Amino acid sequence: MDELTVRVAQQVAILSERGGWSRQCSVPSDDELLGLMKSHVTSTQVLLKELHSKNRPSFFPSFDSIDVTVQEFRNRWPEAEQQTMVAANKIVEGKFDLLGLHNLDFGKTIDWHFEPTSGKRSPLCHWSQLNYLDAGVVGDKKVVWELNRHQYFHTLGRAYLFNHDEQYADVFITHLLSWMDNNPPKLGINWASSLEIAFRSIAWLWALQFFQNSSAVTPDILLRIVKFIYLNASHLETYLSTYFSPNTHLTGEALGLFYIGLLFPEFKDAERWRDLGLKILVAQIPQHVKPDGVYFEQASYYHRYTADFYLHLLILLRRNNMVVPRNLEPTLELLLNHLMFITRPDGTTPFFGDDDGGRLVMLDSRPANDFRSLLSTGAALFNRGDYKFVAGEIAEETLWLLGAEAVRSLGQIGSNQPDKESVGFPDGGYYVMRDGWSPSANYLLFDCGPHGTLNCGHAHADALAVDLAANGRTLLVDPGTFTYTGASGERNWFRSSAAHNTLTIDGQSSSIAADVFSWKKATQCERLAWIDHPSFTYVAGRHSGYARLAEPGIHTRSILFLKHNYWLVRDRVEITGRHEIEQWFHFDAGIIPTQLQIVSFAENGQWRMENGWVSHCYAEKTAAPVSVFSAIAHDDFEISTFLIPYPPEEVTVNRVEMLNGCGFEVRSQDWKDLVITRDSGSGALAQSSSLVSDFDCAWLRFDQADSSPRELLTLGGQNLHFEGKQILALAERVAYSWLTKDPVQGSYVRN
Repeated sequence: MDELTVRVAQQVAILSERGGWSRQCSVPSDDELLGLMKSHVTSTQVLLKELHSKNRPSFFPSFDSIDVTVQEFRNRWPEAEQQTMVAANKIVEGKFDLLGLHNLDFGKTIDWHFEPTSGKRSPLCHWSQLNYLDAGVVGDKKVVWELNRHQYFHTLGRAYLFNHDEQYADVFITHLLSWMDNNPPKLGINWASSLEIAFRSIAWLWALQFFQNSSAVTPDILLRIVKFIYLNASHLETYLSTYFSPNTHLTGEALGLFYIGLLFPEFKDAERWRDLGLKILVAQIPQHVKPDGVYFEQASYYHRYTADFYLHLLILLRRNNMVVPRNLEPTLELLLNHLMFITRPDGTTPFFGDDDGGRLVMLDSRPANDFRSLLSTGAALFNRGDYKFVAGEIAEETLWLLGAEAVRSLGQIGSNQPDKESVGFPDGGYYVMRDGWSPSANYLLFDCGPHGTLNCGHAHADALAVDLAANGRTLLVDPGTFTYTGASGERNWFRSSAAHNTLTIDGQSSSIAADVFSWKKATQCERLAWIDHPSFTYVAGRHSGYARLAEPGIHTRSILFLKHNYWLVRDRVEITGRHEIEQWFHFDAGIIPTQLQIVSFAENGQWRMENGWVSHCYAEKTAAPVSVFSAIAHDDFEISTFLIPYPPEEVTVNRVEMLNGCGFEVRSQDWKDLVITRDSGSGALAQSSSLVSDFDCAWLRFDQADSSPRELLTLGGQNLHFEGKQILALAERVAYSWLTKDPVQGSYVRN
């Protein structure tokens, strides 16, 4: 009933706007504007005086003493000032970098409805009559909206503060007036998304802070801006995405309402907007953030958006001495914890699920896949030395959000490595394996969680996929998103299983896409095991995405990470009949596949190389190599794969004769490993000439000069004999045993 009430009210409002009966269809006159104000605002002169008062609600601390902020910026990032000026000068000339597109030339007179990659221009009809998902009509709406978010005003604003050159203020005002002239209320693509209106409103509020001392912001222009801000807030309140897209659309819109309601208390509706925005943001926490801190849409980029939203909310609440809801700070730390642990050794973050390339605010020039500015700011807010350590350095954005004093205080916080290396997020289904926090560490992220939520609009068919960095270098990646509506073929490829580091059967994806933001079939993963030990990490999971096939199949993947050494990946397919099985390994752009030794073993398996793509930011793609291991399965089938961060001349892998299982010898100059896996479900003992075991997997390490192992790992069993001697005889099956040889006694100690 609530949903029906909201949807009917929104449809009535739409019809009212189309008929020209709504007061929101036109910009208020000065008298009408005063009628929207509280009783003490009796004239535009009084309003202007209020808008320039020093007793207004507090904005972000950096603007309390802007000269101090600018000097701190120059001291810490002398090169960044010049980079900002170069970027600002490009904008003055009408050239923009939007998402992954560079040097788009819009000229000095901007066409706000033009999409340059397709040459399409959106019609100026009522926003509700425009199908912005139709690329044939609007092109890629993301590119249009990115320009119209006006977040480049932040770049112009910083340039203005650096040298007080009024040309940057003039461009800001010229563009803003042009936008208002060419986007009448309720007409065109730029009124079609409430989230875009929220982001644009926030950008304007930041710009007013950057240019607050500029003569270009005349009283008449300021009044016109206020009128549009009122229209923006009214539109947001009327068309909240409560049931349309209750994800980051809803929380972003709520943040926009909170911003406006807080910072423009002169409006009669201000407190309602502020309180409604806050109420929505707080109410959505348990829906949007899982107990382990993972964002519910299973998309790392939208996780970043969510962390940004709640970060801004917390700062503004604290700044204005408002009550901070009890669940806000703990939730924000959970969100940041997840981002900290999934950060790769090189400081980048994997793109699992969709990324849209945008930002809440543009206050630095970091690449789209570098989320560490959030950790930098989080370190200052929560006094977290581990956030500071992973952030690597204080971010420019931290200065603009928290001010010079907070940045100096952050410099005094001790920096310490996180208390864990490998960590599992059982609710989100992400499992991180790493062997340290140094820039040369090894790292793997395993995706074993839900496909998504709601209509799974931002999910990919990435069940049981991995992302890997070896010796600190990112090698295997999720190729990203590239586009939403620009090209359906590329949209579907980038979110297919074949575009992820996982396994496919007969060329099928584990989940089947319907349209741009929905799925016909969505698989769910089940975690089977997670063990983290100082010397190894083990994870296993399965999904039933191929149960829909005429001959149903189940894919199970387990990964054993021997820290500071290598990974063993076992892919088992339970299926009947004859099928083509393919393992996909997508390398990052610029990577030579030989930088990671991949050795797969399966009956009649063969390798091939393909050309693929990697998108590091929405609308950008770069050619990248893909290695594919394929084999024809006859009924149940298994592939054993070693991922070795050493070249073949340093570490070799060879098969060993085994009965009821598979055996492998991994050898370097200093050590030799024997790795045994038992046939799943057979119940028979795995046997070689030297070893008998009922364990699902056994790993034995030998020094080259020693005939008995110095370390052993066993998974899922009870008994193990080596060279006729009983090494393990347990009363019951155990998840794992780690044994080390006592150099004096010669016996094995179980850990």
